[in-house]
Amino acid sequence: MPRMRDLPLCLGWAIMRSEPSVGVPVVFRILSVDRLGYGCRVALVRILIDGYSLLHQWPELAAGQPRHSVQAREALIQILTHYQDLTGVPVTVFFDARYRRGPAAPPETQSAIEVLYSRPGQTADALIERAAARFAAWGEVLVVTEDRAERETVQALGAWTWSCREFIQQVQSTLREQRSELDRRNRQDHLRFRNRR
Repeated sequence: MPRMRDLPLCLGWAIMRSEPSVGVPVVFRILSVDRLGYGCRVALVRILIDGYSLLHQWPELAAGQPRHSVQAREALIQILTHYQDLTGVPVTVFFDARYRRGPAAPPETQSAIEVLYSRPGQTADALIERAAARFAAWGEVLVVTEDRAERETVQALGAWTWSCREFIQQVQSTLREQRSELDRRNRQDHLRFRNRR
């Protein structure tokens, strides 16, 4: 866990970018230019995602499956795990279980990302707000939800937000960049191998 003194303290606009030298997307927050003319970069501490909100905005994911189904959740968890592996930013996905009766279902799979379900009578939004407030003390937190009121609430708690559509575009872009980088490296290796003969 990062320590507070390791993070520069300044405010500004958020963007995503790739580090071309390593070929792996890195998530940073590019902050405004300070009084001396220098910009600051702060890495994200965690991405908090409203799972069902993201599933409803991503119909191509687990196409033909109901949005609240195990298959849809599994597909989302799989792609978010891949995204976390590529960016190095921990991801927590929250699923709203306020309408569920009885005990919580066991996790569908063991995944590298944190998957949390709200209790009956509790909303995922409440869990996201609590997590955003706690992680804000350690650095930048990104909350992904389509709920505008929820975005305003977590912004007031110090987190920054993206709509689900913005996040989907970022994930797809990151995956395309990775495929492109792998193709490039495979072509280089193929040429190097062919030239050795």
